[in-house]
Amino acid sequence: MPTVVVVMGVSGSGKSTVGRLLAHRMTLPFLEADDLHPPANRAKMAAGRPLDDEDRRAWLLSLAAWIRQAADSGRGGVMACSALKHEYRDLFRRTGADVWFLHLALDRTTARRRVAARRGHFMPAGLMDSQYAALEPLRPGEPGLTVDATADPQVIVDEAANALRALG
Repeated sequence: MPTVVVVMGVSGSGKSTVGRLLAHRMTLPFLEADDLHPPANRAKMAAGRPLDDEDRRAWLLSLAAWIRQAADSGRGGVMACSALKHEYRDLFRRTGADVWFLHLALDRTTARRRVAARRGHFMPAGLMDSQYAALEPLRPGEPGLTVDATADPQVIVDEAANALRALG
């Protein structure tokens, strides 16, 4: 079964950049998970209020459906998604797809600086503490790789591609 890679981490970790580069390298479809957030979720975050699990439910189900579709296509795919909690990653794995996670680990100071410097994104720097409060790093046995998100994106893509090749 083809692999679906979920590039995960807090806001500002570089998920979109690395995800797009990895998808291009592997010639796979790419999904920016933020694009599937309903307008109410975007408005809530833009107002400085963190999402709760109820807010995320329909969004996570739509992401799980994309993962299943990407696997069923016979190609796989790459998705940039925070996937902060273990239970969210479990939902993705329960699709039956071969899901592999690339966790872009980033310290709070750098993340806050990166998010504050972004323009035109609905996620304000004020929500960074809620992201770190929710973050559950990959557990032993979860398929994936954790990398330093301050590394050059091409270096991260090289590491991920090598790790995926080693899986067979």
